[in-house]
Amino acid sequence: MWIKRDLLSVLRRTTAERPAVVVTGSRQVGKSSLLEHSFPDHRRIALDLPALADEAESSGEQFLERYPPPVIIDEIQYAPRLLRHIKAAIDARRAESGLFLLTGSQKFALMEGIAESLAGRVGIVEMHSLSLHEIETAQGRPLDRARVLDAIVTGGYPEIHARALEPQRFYADYVATYLERDVRQALAVRNLRDFDRFLRLCALRSGQILSHTSLAGDVGLAPNTIRSWMSVLEASGIVMLLPPYYRNLGKRLVKTPKLYFMDTGLCCFLAGIDSPETLAKSALLGPLWETLVLGQLVRTLARAGRRPDVYFYRDYYGAEVDFVIPVGEKLRLYECKWAESPPLRPRGFAELERLLGQDGVVSRSILVPERGHREVDGTIIEDCVEIHSLAKS
Repeated sequence: MWIKRDLLSVLRRTTAERPAVVVTGSRQVGKSSLLEHSFPDHRRIALDLPALADEAESSGEQFLERYPPPVIIDEIQYAPRLLRHIKAAIDARRAESGLFLLTGSQKFALMEGIAESLAGRVGIVEMHSLSLHEIETAQGRPLDRARVLDAIVTGGYPEIHARALEPQRFYADYVATYLERDVRQALAVRNLRDFDRFLRLCALRSGQILSHTSLAGDVGLAPNTIRSWMSVLEASGIVMLLPPYYRNLGKRLVKTPKLYFMDTGLCCFLAGIDSPETLAKSALLGPLWETLVLGQLVRTLARAGRRPDVYFYRDYYGAEVDFVIPVGEKLRLYECKWAESPPLRPRGFAELERLLGQDGVVSRSILVPERGHREVDGTIIEDCVEIHSLAKS
């Protein structure tokens, strides 16, 4: 079963404009499938096969003679030296577009190599697991509160939905494969039990201010080790460290990032939540709903071809706003509320309006799990499937 991806229009537009395109994202979000399905005339080469990666890394020119463009090259981070030869091939055919479609699962190292070798020649498309909009479209019926609960636990990895897989089994295999293939190579982790405990403690902290020291104490490792492991999770697209917004506000503000998983299904698995019924009774429901909403904001922006320019606001006096999105010098404000009758003017909204003036706030939205969109006393009540307010940015 093929699930249509909302990112396709952005991908096609970028491919028509650039000789090379890199699709980044965590493993199994559907990068290769999207490229193969959308560009059937491109040959596909997978560099996660060691023999091919060695050939591409050591004999890049000959490798491209064997596999000339147009070509899809998966997991380009395994052969970073190949990027120099791709640059030469592009320069020889500079007027052409869509020659090299690349995927990568280690974003930071990959971006460094691209900045050195393909600056000005490549478009970047960031991909995530399925959005609620894609899940809803694939299932052919709107999401209600109960089905949103199920979506949080199931998560958005396409294979689960396309093949009707049991999520707990999928995530168990995913974590084992991830540990074996990525983490050991990136960090030479000696004790996988320590890393597994680290992952599970991170899941329990999704939606919270990140303290490397506190996390290190709970895992029983040095803070620098925790920072290194966290950087790999972030580079791999597993988590997002959401920065605080504190520009030009002139008061004491929290300046430490918040930790969020980019897929709630993986987060639920690691946190030991295995069913919607368990989630509904869990103290983690609020943080996981917030985690889902952030993922939806990021995916909605990506669908529009925009950067995930999302922040949170919190001061030392207790005023906070879950998410803020700049629009020029102004802000859109978002609060996540699972309650059926959410407050329309949270304290954080009022505080930011006081600091910025009413003209400094473009919109105030309460994001809820029911479908719909309405405005009450200047506050928008909307679902996180469409997020209509973002379309106005």
